[in-house]
Amino acid sequence: MELNWSTVVLEILNFLILVWILKRFLYQPVLDVVARRRAGIEKTLADAESRQAEALSLQEQYEGRLAEWERERQQARAALAQELDAERARKLADLQTNLEQEREKLRVAEDRRQADALHELEETALRHASRFTTQLLQQAAGPELEARLVDLAIAGLTALPAERVAGLRNSYGKPPEAIVVASAFPLAEEQRHRLGQALTGIADAEIAQHFEQDSTLLAGVRISIGAWVLGINLQDELKGFLELAHADA
Repeated sequence: MELNWSTVVLEILNFLILVWILKRFLYQPVLDVVARRRAGIEKTLADAESRQAEALSLQEQYEGRLAEWERERQQARAALAQELDAERARKLADLQTNLEQEREKLRVAEDRRQADALHELEETALRHASRFTTQLLQQAAGPELEARLVDLAIAGLTALPAERVAGLRNSYGKPPEAIVVASAFPLAEEQRHRLGQALTGIADAEIAQHFEQDSTLLAGVRISIGAWVLGINLQDELKGFLELAHADA
């Protein structure tokens, strides 16, 4: 077979033309499409990576916020527990104070009750003692005891110091109209005379003297010079004893 070079050249030209046509109208568009697809894929991948980075950042922020919330919650719980402890301690202190005050009130009330009961017992004992003493003195009282009390009165009057006598005279200003001597039993003339002399020395003036009987005195005398009264008798002594006992109570 004879080789036809013109045919070969034409075939080569046809092939080159075909390759140029394919490259011009088919391969280049395909490459452009592939390039656009690749660019789209790369953009999609880049967007996905960006979204993933944003998601990771959001996750880190969320986890950080959760950790911060947990810390805040722990702090708030600790602060609340501290406040509750302080409030509990304050209420316990107030309760203890109130209990102490109530105990003190009860103690004071009990002390007052016991003091009142003791005072009442003392009053009862004093009344019984006074009644018993009065009965005993009534039985023991008599002219003999009164004579001794009169002697004591006379001795006391004559033994008064000068300043006491001067104070007595100044106390009633002008001389009283009379000196009253009350006795439980009638006084003998000798007793009246001695008492009169002693009273005249104190009054330093001629003042009338009246002697009277007062059986409530039990035994002894009560001498009244104006506002000044000297009681040396069982009734006044017993009354003074009771007043002293009440004053000490």
